[in-house]
Amino acid sequence: MRRFISIFLILSVALGAMAEQKGKQVFTITDPDYELSPYTGLTRKHWVQAAEYLLDGAFGYIHNLDDPMYFPKQLDKTYPNNEASVPVAKLEGLARTFFLSAPLLRENPDLTFNGIKCADYYRHQVLSLVDPESPNLIPFPPTSPTQTMLELGAICLSLKLSQPVVWDTFTQEQKDRLAEMLKSYGEGPTISSNWQFFNSFILSFLKDQGYQINEEYLRERLVNLLALYRGEGWYNDVPAYDYYSMWAFQTYGPLLAMLYGEKQYPDLAEQFLSHQQDMLDNYPYMFARDGRMNMWGRSLPYRFASVAPFTLLDRPGLKNVNFGWLRQISSATLMQFMGHPDFMQDGVPTMGFYGPFAPCVQIYSCRGSVYWMGKAFFNLLMPEDSPYWTAVENQGPWETELKPGSSYDRFQPATNLMITDYPDCGGAEMRSWCHETVAGDWQKFRSSENYNKLAYHTEFPWMADGPDGLVSMNYATLNPKGEWEVLRLYEFQSYDDGVYRRDAVLESDSAYKYQLADITMADGVLRIDRFTTPQATTVHLGTYSLPDLGKGITSKAIANKDGRKAVIIDNGQYQVAAVTLSGWDRIEDARGSGLHPMAEDCAVVITQKQATSGTTMLATLHLWKKSDSPFTPSELFPDIRISEQDDAITVTMADGSTKKLQ
Repeated sequence: MRRFISIFLILSVALGAMAEQKGKQVFTITDPDYELSPYTGLTRKHWVQAAEYLLDGAFGYIHNLDDPMYFPKQLDKTYPNNEASVPVAKLEGLARTFFLSAPLLRENPDLTFNGIKCADYYRHQVLSLVDPESPNLIPFPPTSPTQTMLELGAICLSLKLSQPVVWDTFTQEQKDRLAEMLKSYGEGPTISSNWQFFNSFILSFLKDQGYQINEEYLRERLVNLLALYRGEGWYNDVPAYDYYSMWAFQTYGPLLAMLYGEKQYPDLAEQFLSHQQDMLDNYPYMFARDGRMNMWGRSLPYRFASVAPFTLLDRPGLKNVNFGWLRQISSATLMQFMGHPDFMQDGVPTMGFYGPFAPCVQIYSCRGSVYWMGKAFFNLLMPEDSPYWTAVENQGPWETELKPGSSYDRFQPATNLMITDYPDCGGAEMRSWCHETVAGDWQKFRSSENYNKLAYHTEFPWMADGPDGLVSMNYATLNPKGEWEVLRLYEFQSYDDGVYRRDAVLESDSAYKYQLADITMADGVLRIDRFTTPQATTVHLGTYSLPDLGKGITSKAIANKDGRKAVIIDNGQYQVAAVTLSGWDRIEDARGSGLHPMAEDCAVVITQKQATSGTTMLATLHLWKKSDSPFTPSELFPDIRISEQDDAITVTMADGSTKKLQ
């Protein structure tokens, strides 16, 4: 049987061992099962070992039951930045490592790390939250929405999942003291976003244990959460679409339904469960053919939490669940990170995507926040004979419906999101929401590169913006203040006849306008854009960026007889090219340092326009291809013709088909 191993899957001589690769910690496996899992080799036992590996690192900081799950700070922008926020950081470490522990404790109550019995540790730490003599004592009632409420909700979920091992061992007096504190947070202030799940986890758990709660308040939270559903599997997390639609809404909603729905609110539970079917028809297509996830949206240090909703699908009522494909995605995404040498430092996952990378990290995160990724291990709640574990791995539609030589757009009209799959390279791309000003973005992430790129691609993790208009997969405009400003205020217009249309303006001056049109192709995208400016200025457009993976990055410029110019950069793994079709003055490769999540140095192709007042059409080809096959002249310079008359643009593609843009 064909064996394919992700570039990040590293085999070793010890099951679940911690190998040293150039002095770095790397999770490794042996005894892979390529009969059951022909693409990754991972089975349920390897997932158990992966969870134990992560917990072993965390418990390296625990020498007695009083020691907190408090880890070395990484990156200045993360919290805590003062002593007042240290207790919350400790609570995050406790709550989120409990995510990892709970499924394991169900099967192994004697689980031990660093000489500490895991169950004893969580029993002791949970009780310390209401111990007047403990530094962990949580004051209540809360007077405003706090991170404390969120972490207590997470603890209540894990208490339910591990109930016989932890909660059931408490005395009635201990339970009552915990319930009093928990209830004050569950019924307390919240935020009208995914945070309402945590109120719900607290109140549903207490109701399940026989405590009186504010039933109206609980039901209101659940109704409000369901009201955020938009369709095609996506919830809106007020205001964004990102992985929270999946690792929060499509994970917590079904979990609430499965744990409590039949007894508490069956009508609402059924709605949460019904949305799983919509998710199945769209979200898995967002992962690469080999299963890797996309670098997109906020909270990227949570990484493989992105596969959490795939762990909750073994139930009656769902149709056409390809468990082999979903497990292949899950295991590949797991090893995308756990097999990477920069994933762990000091026994704890790093604050970044692969290694530490400040541009993709938010100020609300601490080092313990990373264990939100533990939700991926909810698949261990399913027994060994579940079809999730027994189905043979496959690559789903990549093996059948997605054919080489084409691109496949999955436009989702309820959200205006578009996933595009590219069989030639095996990558997947996302076009999504962004409309946030820097001035109004107090946490500085929804206006950032996490959301503001023209598109996001599994093969090309995004480069942060650099100085002097150095930008990837976005426009940068020299604004009236003399600053390079990237696009972030997008307004979706339409998707019709394979053309994805958005408009955008500069935050600093809305008289600077872009009309954007994306036409995906087998190995890239054709951009037919219009730029309107009230005065002379400079515009840059960047391609996807390539990291220097140790072999350097070459650059080559080519022109054809029609005057079209191309620049190709190549890092030995991928080639990326930009081709000028209309409107541009210059094209060149540009280099950056400290801007890429995979390497210190990187490169991008920049096209430049010295624009005068008025409207200019800017037509560009952005292409990509594996390094083992050079671009051909017909790939770089296809017979694409563009004509403009008044406000109408007609594009004649190389195959003779036409597209009209207004």
